[in-house]
Amino acid sequence: MIEKRDFYINGHWVAPAMPRDHFVIDPSTEEPCAIISLGDEADTDAAVAAALAAGPGWVATPPAERLAAVERLLEIYLARSEEMARAMSLEMGAPIDFARESQVGAGSWHIANFIKAAKDFQWIHPLGDGTPGAMIAYEPVGVVGLITPWNWPMNQVTLKVVPALLAGCTMVLKPSEEAPLSSLLFAEMMHEAGVPAGVFNLVNGDGAGVGTQLSTHDEVEMISFTGSTRAGKAISKAAAETLKRVCLELGGKGANLVFADADEKAVARGVRHCLNNSGQSCNAPTRMLVERPLYERAVEIAARVAGETRVGSAHEPGRHIGPVVNAAQFEKIQGLIETGIKEGARLVAGGLGRPEGLNKGFFVRPTVFADCTPEMAVMNEEIFGPVLSIMPFDTEAEAVEIANATPYGLTNYVQSQDGARRNRLARILRSGMVEMNGESRGAGAPFGGVRASGRAREGGRWGIEEFCEVKSISGWAE
Repeated sequence: MIEKRDFYINGHWVAPAMPRDHFVIDPSTEEPCAIISLGDEADTDAAVAAALAAGPGWVATPPAERLAAVERLLEIYLARSEEMARAMSLEMGAPIDFARESQVGAGSWHIANFIKAAKDFQWIHPLGDGTPGAMIAYEPVGVVGLITPWNWPMNQVTLKVVPALLAGCTMVLKPSEEAPLSSLLFAEMMHEAGVPAGVFNLVNGDGAGVGTQLSTHDEVEMISFTGSTRAGKAISKAAAETLKRVCLELGGKGANLVFADADEKAVARGVRHCLNNSGQSCNAPTRMLVERPLYERAVEIAARVAGETRVGSAHEPGRHIGPVVNAAQFEKIQGLIETGIKEGARLVAGGLGRPEGLNKGFFVRPTVFADCTPEMAVMNEEIFGPVLSIMPFDTEAEAVEIANATPYGLTNYVQSQDGARRNRLARILRSGMVEMNGESRGAGAPFGGVRASGRAREGGRWGIEEFCEVKSISGWAE
């Protein structure tokens, strides 16, 4: 049993003010694998006080030195990548090979992109031609509270911690209590990189405790949160009293528009993307809308790909999907699969219960529903599991109407060989991101959505700007 009860505050590992043990559950076995402590208000206050005290020194640190600290962090992160992969695999169920390649790789990719963005970032620059003496300065927001989820731990931690560091902010990180081990390891890396005491602090806790304490704290100037839309609303309300900035990256219900002229791998690619990380990605393309001439063939392909997708323990090597994170998530997914069946969707792969041979662990059968209609629950609710819903469309306008008929707006997808159509759809689909023909976002591109998906923009230059205040200056001496 791993015991990690201490918090990282003011450059030291310190015992909790009032220990409150919390078991971290290995989702592959349903057995406890670690013990942490959930923080008390005294722990939160101590971490915020440390961040506040470290603020003036970190703000005064030249941007080049802050950048050098992040470059050291990247070296350490890469050197300890195997430890990080094993931590994430254990705590949230990512198969070990997937954890090594994708879960760890997401973090290093973001750090590298932030380093590149910071080298070109103009912290103070002229407003423009014809405005002599007018300058624009980017300055740190101040103390920031960072609340991260369990599904892509290092993806989200690096998207928040690194730009905050580069901007000159000091911070308190509250990782998910479901997957804290990777963040505790990350805190060790920050210490090893020589980040000054108090600049980075970590307090474990749950949303109702430390999450709320950070959201309402008078000395916290900003909350950056990734998680459910429900929790995002609660954080916004809690933060309103202190008028702090709130940046939210929330849920999604991405539509994947597959036209009859799509490339031959488009459907299989879309299914695998949906099932990736056991469906536990906010930007997963969980609604596949298929132009009618291709529809029946697409359903056949989707059923085959899902049926061929192996499910197994996160501790086993190989290209398979692992369990979902916990019992509550497992039961939620089972309930929505049952609802899909009752509402009349045609079940063509998977279904209720665990896959054959897996009697313990939070394993879900890769599931595909066909003949869905827009009002069905499986077409509207964020399932956050390996479940794909497919329906046909006849016209481009109909596809757009269905795709946009959701409160969410994170990522939509288009599969077509018609370049003019792709460009047209990219502009009218209501989402913060549109990915087409399997092309991922460019390095340093912002990640974020609109509406119920939140409005944060994380990554690259935009991610750094999230943690900055913009100051307008006039009368600057030339």
